Amino acid sequence: MIAFKNLIEIKRGGEQAVYLQIQNALIHLIQQGVLTSRLRLPGSRDMAVQLSVHRKTVVAAYDELMSQGWIESVPSKGTFVSGQLPEVKPEGLVQEARFSENAPFGFDRIEALHRIEPALPSSLTLDEGTPDVRIAPVTEIFRHYRSVISRKYNAKHLNYGPFYGDLSLREVLVKHLQETRGLRCSVDQILITRGSQMAMYLSSQLLHREGGISIVGETNYIAASLTLEHAGAQVMQVSVDDKGLVTHEVEALCQEYIIRSVYVTSHHHHPTTVTMSAERRMHLVELSREYGFAILEDDYDYDFHYQRAPLLPLISIASNGNVVYMGALCKIVAPAIRIGYMVAPKDFIASAGHLRRIIDRQGDAIMERSIAQMILQGDLQRHSRKALKLYHARRDHFCNLLSEHLSDYLSFKIPEGGMAIWALLRGDMEWGKVAKDCKAKGLMIPDYKNYDQLGLGHNGLRLGFASLDFDEQKRVVEILNEVLEAYEKRIKK
Repeated sequence: MIAFKNLIEIKRGGEQAVYLQIQNALIHLIQQGVLTSRLRLPGSRDMAVQLSVHRKTVVAAYDELMSQGWIESVPSKGTFVSGQLPEVKPEGLVQEARFSENAPFGFDRIEALHRIEPALPSSLTLDEGTPDVRIAPVTEIFRHYRSVISRKYNAKHLNYGPFYGDLSLREVLVKHLQETRGLRCSVDQILITRGSQMAMYLSSQLLHREGGISIVGETNYIAASLTLEHAGAQVMQVSVDDKGLVTHEVEALCQEYIIRSVYVTSHHHHPTTVTMSAERRMHLVELSREYGFAILEDDYDYDFHYQRAPLLPLISIASNGNVVYMGALCKIVAPAIRIGYMVAPKDFIASAGHLRRIIDRQGDAIMERSIAQMILQGDLQRHSRKALKLYHARRDHFCNLLSEHLSDYLSFKIPEGGMAIWALLRGDMEWGKVAKDCKAKGLMIPDYKNYDQLGLGHNGLRLGFASLDFDEQKRVVEILNEVLEAYEKRIKK
């Protein structure tokens, strides 16, 4: 006889009702093969005695199990494990179900996409260049979100909506992008996405499903390179200097190969932060006209430029429709507000919308509508100006600290905009060792491997300053200085 009192553990006072605990325990025992098909179960009174519960509790559990087909009642004979269930080889007694760590079936592990999981912000984190979420316009977001969702006539937006994104946000973006970027487009040329990365994924899938060549910089945003390769593109690299992507090298590749796309972060090249010159912008657009490739323009932080007015994006000067423009509001508001956009010719947007539909039916219509209201009422623009002023001051402060305390170890140029500095470590030192020592002192720094996929040995790393206040920046530099001084002493021994 099976001793159910040893197999079923009842946790009284928990969130789950006792009868459900009994039901789930019996299901697990059946799934594990401990209770076999057609096995007779104790009557409700006997089971209640064994488990020290009221008989009605067991009856409720049995009723639920019968309704789900796990057990069956045979008149005048008793209650049995259903005879319709397949035989299960016993796996031993396990009190709770546990999933295997390794799948027993084959699948494509896509090892190329596996990267070190970014660490959650610790007490002190030097990121790659992200906004300070502590200054996010939470009050304004909540006010507009509550306003939208509380009005009865907006209830329709809780239902399925257009997979191109909320219409009101697309209409607002038409005007906003024209005023801020000189970009003339219509509503049906805009697709709302969950950040610029989704736009990058959709574009890459549409352009490179059948392969083809894509050109990127020798130093490049790793997520973009991985996305292109995953889509099927053969990625070729060209040099990046202080004027951005070297377009004459792009031209040379066009003369030798059929190019399907060129990926560029024209405003602040990722990772080096350099701004693409006006001459090269014009040259790249002309090459796209001549050779018929698409320019994938990732304008991830257009709104943060400190030295002068930002250069207009490539799409504003490309009337031939060869540019697929990707941007995001996440960098202005907060990374968790996953709202981005793609601007491209109408037929390309239509295809991207239908592809997006089978990945993510639609975005957060209420949040999208709330952001539209923030733009209409000027809240987003006011926050953007506030953030720009703050990050400008933080850039200057951080650069001064680096120059004063770390000039013997690091070299860098003051970036014209963005949220990070591209710092080159002295040649006889390694970022990997620095990161390990910094972690021991409570400071997390970015993974240097993300910036040198080709093994160029440039020893560069993005040091984000926007998310750190002055005191945090001082502490970061203090730790870096301690680590690098100790490193230098080890080298000299």
